[in-house]
Amino acid sequence: MIGRRITYRKADGIRIPGTWRHAFIRNGGTFFLTDLVIYADGLIDCWGLVTIDEFEQKLRSGWVATDLPEGGKASAHDLAAWSFSEPRTRFTPELLLAEVRDTIDKLNGRPDSTGRCLAAVEVFLADRTEENRAAAHAAYLAIPATRRRYALGDMDRKDRPLRVLVAGPGGLPENWSGEPVSQEAYDEAVNYFEERARLIADRSSRVLADGLATPHAPAVHLYHSYPRERVDDPGKVALRSDYPASIDIGGITYSSVAHAYWALSVDDPTTQAAIAAADTSYAARKLAADANQREGWEHARSAVMIMLLRAKYAQHADLAEILLATDDATLVYDDADSPFWGDNAGRGRNWAGRLLELVRSELHAQRAGIV
Repeated sequence: MIGRRITYRKADGIRIPGTWRHAFIRNGGTFFLTDLVIYADGLIDCWGLVTIDEFEQKLRSGWVATDLPEGGKASAHDLAAWSFSEPRTRFTPELLLAEVRDTIDKLNGRPDSTGRCLAAVEVFLADRTEENRAAAHAAYLAIPATRRRYALGDMDRKDRPLRVLVAGPGGLPENWSGEPVSQEAYDEAVNYFEERARLIADRSSRVLADGLATPHAPAVHLYHSYPRERVDDPGKVALRSDYPASIDIGGITYSSVAHAYWALSVDDPTTQAAIAAADTSYAARKLAADANQREGWEHARSAVMIMLLRAKYAQHADLAEILLATDDATLVYDDADSPFWGDNAGRGRNWAGRLLELVRSELHAQRAGIV
């Protein structure tokens, strides 16, 4: 259900990952085809953010519709309008709710109903008691019926080996049209899972652990500010490019990374000197805005910025410690003047934050003696 449909919303400066699926919302007698957005913190957007319990109420009331009546009026907003003719839907409120709960588990990296079933199967295979089989069977039935065929990720056999295993010899799996499970069919299912476990173990042994895919430290939000003077304990404001920490670039001293950046953005030596001597980063930016920009600057600016950030943290060990102390946190950098450098409530590209994370990684590598 998640697949490539990845989105997010922001809460207190933190990105909350989410995904979406199509759904019908019944409003005023019309069924609107829309997106149902599910977030990792358990909130669901169905024309307004609701908790999982409130979402269940929306399902039970028909606001989020799973029953599509013959002749019902439908709309895709400004795209199309139509009436249902012989509508068919595979969902009930219970099934859709179960899939949404699974999605929230997946977004949080927790085992969903499929993961819990496969874990119960491992327990059964390690200790083949009827009690453990019954637990695995119950875990299988807890998977939404719409998702069971995908439980093994085997598009050839679907979930047949799983159904046979949890039913056991002489059992009748759900929606089974043949004879009860034979001993031969059961043994084949056991062999299937044993071979599957071997392949998974072999694959895991060949893949080097490369660390977490996502940060374990909470995101750090570097709000837009105009720091005017250096202080003894600046905290994370020192990570901003306009924080007054002088840097030497090619024998010229600049009051901050921002001063150096704007000076290098213009091609007139006199203006460069004036920018370098500006009282504040705001004044430096204004001088640069009134001058001719260096040709090709937009293509070179990221390389210039990473060079300046490296110089800042190489020349100021105390500020490097502040950057290192952010661990592996996502650095969300706001810049009201630039959607390129700033994140700006998710509307910008956050390149300043990304480059800070790169410099931080380089500092960690230096400290570890890797480079």
